[in-house]
Amino acid sequence: MNNLEVIARVKVRPGQLKGFKSQAAEILRVTREQDTHTLRCDWFLNDDGTECEVHEAYVDADALVGHAMNVRDARAVMFAEFAYDHKMAFYGDPSPRLVELVNKIGVDVKWFTLLQALEPERVH
Repeated sequence: MNNLEVIARVKVRPGQLKGFKSQAAEILRVTREQDTHTLRCDWFLNDDGTECEVHEAYVDADALVGHAMNVRDARAVMFAEFAYDHKMAFYGDPSPRLVELVNKIGVDVKWFTLLQALEPERVH
């Protein structure tokens, strides 16, 4: 498994849902314009608008590092003004660069490596 998948969870600051949505759109705009190895970046909001999950996929762990560099300014605004309680779960093999980045930003992280997977049947 070379791809890296991520689920990020954040809480929306009370009274900041409109700004949160606007800043999420800004992060996606930057992702579309600057990322080259992001496979997925889907934002999900709960029913009352207080929590969000972001499902991401990258070609590899270093692609996530590139994404983080591209969106760092927009992400800083997000957490300074609109979101808090950032938690992430990584699914795949981390690179040394990714581990260093995660340690530097101090986010609550869990790492998971692939145990087994359903593989498509080979066609003969």
